[in-house]
Amino acid sequence: MKLAGLFLLMAGLWAAPALAAPLAAEALACPPAGEAACMLDAAWTAALLLPEEKRERVKPLFAPLVLKLTAATDRARWHQRIGDTPVDMPEADYVQHTAETAIREYGWDTFIQRARDSAAPLHMGRPEIMAAAIDLAPDGRQRAQLIELMFTLAGPSKPGRTSGFSDDDFERADFGHVLAERMMRDCRLGEFDRATALTNAPGALRYKLWRARITGGAGALAPDIRAGDGTEDSRHVRQALEGYSPILTLGYCAK
Repeated sequence: MKLAGLFLLMAGLWAAPALAAPLAAEALACPPAGEAACMLDAAWTAALLLPEEKRERVKPLFAPLVLKLTAATDRARWHQRIGDTPVDMPEADYVQHTAETAIREYGWDTFIQRARDSAAPLHMGRPEIMAAAIDLAPDGRQRAQLIELMFTLAGPSKPGRTSGFSDDDFERADFGHVLAERMMRDCRLGEFDRATALTNAPGALRYKLWRARITGGAGALAPDIRAGDGTEDSRHVRQALEGYSPILTLGYCAK
């Protein structure tokens, strides 16, 4: 029995490194060199935790990002994973069209007033339409004023709660989301944090990755991505891809 126990102990010691290796790999951050391929691999690891049907549904989300990879070996590996999954063609941007049409029809100043009043066409989708108008501002000063107006209109939660939500909480969160995306693209960290505080989930993976575009080091989030969120919902994978996509397409903000 003693000899058998010794053999079992030795076998356990021999197997321990092999068993620990995958766990260690899962916990590793993605290094700057080859970060893009590593981060997409991390998202795919999370996708493998999903039921097959849902994994098939997220494959088209990987396709346009895989095209950004430059190494032939990376591209070949992804072809084995997603095959010839087509890249979804962007649909007509209704929000952008609405903003352009309203500014052309009313002029900039009246557009701003209608935004304040939540008047048509800004009575629905006001945060998104105002966000689309940012790049249409006549100059930098008025662009900055529009952004500040969006923060003001978002404002703090107001009285009048229904089932735990204020009447304006949903629009407030929408303002926070579109402002966070804009501030991420503009590389403005303070305003980005101000915007995410307006959202319903400031600590969401998407916002962590967007913030990392400004601060650097998105690879540190790879273990969180690989781990999934413990559900069979594809939201985690979608947020990982939506969050890392700007880094892959625009690069990191200059320091």
